[in-house]
Amino acid sequence: MPGAPRPDRGRPAYTHGYGAAVLGSHRERTAENSAAHLLPHLRPGMRLLDVGSGAGTITADLARLVGPRHVVALEVGHEAAELTRAELARQGLEEVEVMVGDAQALPVPDGAFDVVHAHQVLQHLPGPVAALSEFRRVARPGGIVAVRDSDYEGFRWWPELPGLDRWLQLYLRAARANGGTPDAGRRLLAWAHEAGLEDVTLSTSTQLYATAEGRASWAATWTGRLTTGPFAEQVEREGWADAASREEMARAFRDWAAHPDSCFTLLHLEVLARR
Repeated sequence: MPGAPRPDRGRPAYTHGYGAAVLGSHRERTAENSAAHLLPHLRPGMRLLDVGSGAGTITADLARLVGPRHVVALEVGHEAAELTRAELARQGLEEVEVMVGDAQALPVPDGAFDVVHAHQVLQHLPGPVAALSEFRRVARPGGIVAVRDSDYEGFRWWPELPGLDRWLQLYLRAARANGGTPDAGRRLLAWAHEAGLEDVTLSTSTQLYATAEGRASWAATWTGRLTTGPFAEQVEREGWADAASREEMARAFRDWAAHPDSCFTLLHLEVLARR
């Protein structure tokens, strides 16, 4: 039946978790800096599903554009859903509906939305094509599916520091062990085609940390994640990096941030598809 749950593909394991270091970074996300590929296509009154709403700041911006009562935010668990609700309440957008469900088996009927949006979600899922197939299913004919994901292996920085090389290899290992695809961005077009999406446009964008404030923010989020939370706990538990080696990586981030010539570029890719 339409909207019925699909076979279980495994609950996604979110490598980052929801600690202060993660949320501090995620709350810097806006529709303008994280969903620019979608914004020209939005109109008031469009019904929009925001999959993986997380900290809620992008959701809030999208809700102001189409109207709060037209937006549904979805998160995989109650902890994350409460984070979204809290941010929406803080911004006076309580009309947005927040629900819990799996992006790979959306608990909504066919053709229910004009727009389905997901930011940095597919990289964490064991079934990214299944999720895109679900996005296609719940978008109305003529509707929009818009996704954006990073390509961690396309990240570049200067100066070159061995501690940052070690950090990236460690993160890639942890994300893949959790069933994720940290180079998801480069795969989006192929995944979209495999999911049956047509009229697909691929775009790319970058995020740059090169000011003193930006460098400090980026270094803070990763020194925090290397110290506490699911990522630190996972690599400790698996024997991949003890506290001393993680502190070396955190020190590398602090040294990088303090260098007057330093920069860090994040590579993202986006797909915009018409149903």
